[in-house]
Amino acid sequence: MFECEYMSVFVLNKQKRPLMPCSEKRARLLLERGRAVVVRLVPFTIRLKDRIGGVLQPLRLKLDPGSKTTGIALVREVVRRDESVVWLAELTHRGYQISEALRARSAMRRRRRSANLRYRAPRFLNRTKPKGWLAPSLRHRVETTINWVKRLRRLAPITEITQELVRFDLQAMQHPEISGIEYQQGELAGYEVREYLLEKWQRTCAYCGAQQVPLQIEHIRPKSAGGSNRLSNLTLACAPCNHKKGAQSIEAFLKHKLELLKQIQAQAQAPLKDAAAVNTTRWALFNALKATGLQVKTGSGGQTKYNRQRLGIPKTHALDAACVGKLDALHNWQIPTLAIKAMGRGSYQRTRLNRFGFPRGHLMRHKRIHGFQTGDRVIAHIPSGKKAGVHVGRVAVRTSGSFNIQTATGVIQGIAHRHCSVLQRADGYGYSFNLTQPEEARLAA
Repeated sequence: MFECEYMSVFVLNKQKRPLMPCSEKRARLLLERGRAVVVRLVPFTIRLKDRIGGVLQPLRLKLDPGSKTTGIALVREVVRRDESVVWLAELTHRGYQISEALRARSAMRRRRRSANLRYRAPRFLNRTKPKGWLAPSLRHRVETTINWVKRLRRLAPITEITQELVRFDLQAMQHPEISGIEYQQGELAGYEVREYLLEKWQRTCAYCGAQQVPLQIEHIRPKSAGGSNRLSNLTLACAPCNHKKGAQSIEAFLKHKLELLKQIQAQAQAPLKDAAAVNTTRWALFNALKATGLQVKTGSGGQTKYNRQRLGIPKTHALDAACVGKLDALHNWQIPTLAIKAMGRGSYQRTRLNRFGFPRGHLMRHKRIHGFQTGDRVIAHIPSGKKAGVHVGRVAVRTSGSFNIQTATGVIQGIAHRHCSVLQRADGYGYSFNLTQPEEARLAA
């Protein structure tokens, strides 16, 4: 069901302590011979019955924190700066859902109080926040990442953590003397600036909107007219647009496209929302990783992109994580990626609300129905009927005992609870495998 021919299997010894991960084939042989039992389905983990010790190799956990998705890679160092990928995952956060839920709750609460308690004194700006406070949507990104770091430490002998700490090295871009001539004019020259602009302008030409074409860094106000190299004066343009604009000012070049002119001028001054979320949480995550007691190393986003492009590795969140830090070679990266999505553990709210924030219906008072809970991974054996067969997926329970199962192909509705068996209890996350290689990997194969 969740086995994959190329995925590593986590292994625990008789005392439930982590050993080196093994191949899927070896894990199957151990299970068939009765020497191991399955501990967890996702990530697939087995426990040996007749082994306590073993030879351990140092494993490095690499993280590429993102606003929406964090890349996770577990690698083994073959020789110095020569690594082999053991396990890949992409953790999708739900920070924006948390932010929207809090905003909706605040609006509904404000409406109820203003309508029913007009005499109540205003109470905004009268709460103090502790030092280092993070908004719930930002704290969620840090806590879910740390949660998976702790989980993986229980499954594998991790000895070191590498984190992409600086997404964009703005200080080095604005003040080259900070990091020295070798950094700015060496192999990484231009990578930080270009990556920042690609993110800010969505990898499109600012003037014609062309995509999937080579883009050039272009000065909004020409250098011949006193324009600087600051980020607010830089944009991206395709070769024809860049050549056509030449040394003209943007006002003269777009004098017949005033709407586009206003849009570019506004976008040039706009900050990156996702980058701001990453920059806000990066030090909180770094300090939390240091609290684990493991050695923590850091790298920049420009260095990650440089490693990835130099080694010919396609861009995904997980592979970006594998390329974090100093790296000379990377092997065995063409393996499937485990997609982990933060789903939450339900809600304390037991009523549904109308658009004014007032209750309009009641939900179930108990989370478990016939021993099942929404989010459990189940297998359903249906003997006959239109839905006859075996269905595996995430279950959504009802008080009637008629459940829905979210499978890889779609939702199967109206399955009786007596046909279902639990494979893995809900842990707040949804799982799926990305078994297809990126387009660049297929072209390179």
